[in-house]
Amino acid sequence: MTKKQIISWLLEGDVSIQYQTHRDLLDTDKPTLRKKIESEGWGSRFLSYRHSNGHWGRAFYQPKWISTHYTLLDLKNLNISPDNKKIKETLDIIFTNQKGSDGGIRCGADQRSDVCVNGMVLNYASYFSVSEESLRSVIDFLLNEKMNDGGFNCRSNTTGATHSSLHTTLSVAEGILEYQRNGYKYRLKELVKAKNKSHEFILMHRLFRSDKTGKIINPNFLKLYYPGRWYYDILRALDYFQDANVKHDDRMADAIEVILGKRTKDGLWKLASKHSGQTHFEMELAGKPSRWITLKAMRVLRHYGLELKV
Repeated sequence: MTKKQIISWLLEGDVSIQYQTHRDLLDTDKPTLRKKIESEGWGSRFLSYRHSNGHWGRAFYQPKWISTHYTLLDLKNLNISPDNKKIKETLDIIFTNQKGSDGGIRCGADQRSDVCVNGMVLNYASYFSVSEESLRSVIDFLLNEKMNDGGFNCRSNTTGATHSSLHTTLSVAEGILEYQRNGYKYRLKELVKAKNKSHEFILMHRLFRSDKTGKIINPNFLKLYYPGRWYYDILRALDYFQDANVKHDDRMADAIEVILGKRTKDGLWKLASKHSGQTHFEMELAGKPSRWITLKAMRVLRHYGLELKV
């Protein structure tokens, strides 16, 4: 397939795919198309599962992946309108009832907040314009959990982790980027510094290799998933880097080569097997050509000057 044919195929997909294809591959903003995400397709389906108490699933974090937390992350990643009133009502409930004594958003009864979860919370809460006052304690919590190697680890405040995790580091970096993008100011300089150190931590590992041995840290890092949930993979990392407008770094080369190697003869990319857990519905089928993965791969390659030319 030519580039034009691939884009046409993407534009036959869900309205959220259409919107992001126009924005990211055709440089055309379509606000009216974006507005349709909450009334058509996947966005409408996610919203339909919201209960009268303002939650999805059983609670904020139970069960995966149909809980309020992961549904809000899904909706944010669809690029649904950040002004959606029902979502804002849910976020008010979360920030009123889920704050822990450490300032973060708790997953359950444990007062200790999870660093990775709070990185994701910062991501969608910033996108949906939660007040800066409400976000301050989350920011304080996250900055308090910075690790000496430049990243973050969800076990830093539980089992005493001493080395950062790619999973958690990427989730927190995504949250900081969204916070910065939406004009928040509280402790912004510290957050940007932490974000840049997180970039270095990921690049130090060439996105998927041990910084000590050069071996692959986890084979799953090379699989192309969507939704990513809390799990790290190289396409999610590269898509974050292009979104953050990070310039090409030679340490990205191995990961980009893997992505290029996974392109099918038709010029598309397939979806890997899913992360196990209950879902509201399946957006795409594992093992089949994926509009999500193809869109993400194409905007990464475009940003780094490697896209198809015709």
